[in-house]
Amino acid sequence: MLDGLIPPLLVLAFALTLFAARRSYLRSRPRHRIRADLVIILVVLAFSGFLEVEMGRTPTYKHGPVRLWSGDTHSDQNSQQIADPYSFTHLVHGAVLYAVFRAALPASPPSLRLAMAITAESAWEVLENTDMVINRYRAETISLDYYGDSIVNSMSDILVCALGFCLAKRLPTWVTVCSVLALEVILALWIRDNLTLNILMLIHPVRFIRTWQAGA
Repeated sequence: MLDGLIPPLLVLAFALTLFAARRSYLRSRPRHRIRADLVIILVVLAFSGFLEVEMGRTPTYKHGPVRLWSGDTHSDQNSQQIADPYSFTHLVHGAVLYAVFRAALPASPPSLRLAMAITAESAWEVLENTDMVINRYRAETISLDYYGDSIVNSMSDILVCALGFCLAKRLPTWVTVCSVLALEVILALWIRDNLTLNILMLIHPVRFIRTWQAGA
């Protein structure tokens, strides 16, 4: 059964195979580096979507049409449409992953670091859509009616992460840091949740925070 750590580990193992093939391929075609990295990104996205289908996630919102935006985090359309307030947390993901891979692989080309960031984000999205994590969200956070992301929403989140990565690459560091902090504050005031609170409540729930969030 595709649950627990198995799906994200499959994404990582699959991506490692692709990166190994990339290295072999570029020995004879070094000018095709960006093309190879783009292919890896597309294949990893497709594989992640396939795993989510196998895990029982729905392609789109199952009770209505596909919409570009759903602003009500308490409706059953949250995490089902293309974008919602939580999409902004994936901009933060992208900025953080840019910082991590720039520090870890400073000599690597940006396209390779982007492919690695997409792989990490895809592994997270697949993990987030396992029954294990869905049940954890339902039990320990305010997401009582959460039943996983639609595949459209999940793929959109990964692309937003890529946007955050690219913005962090182009913007001065101080602008990126200030933007991340601003997004976290705005989301906390707007929906009483953000990336920091989301991770905290998933790993170590705090009762008074959950009570505060439930009053949103």
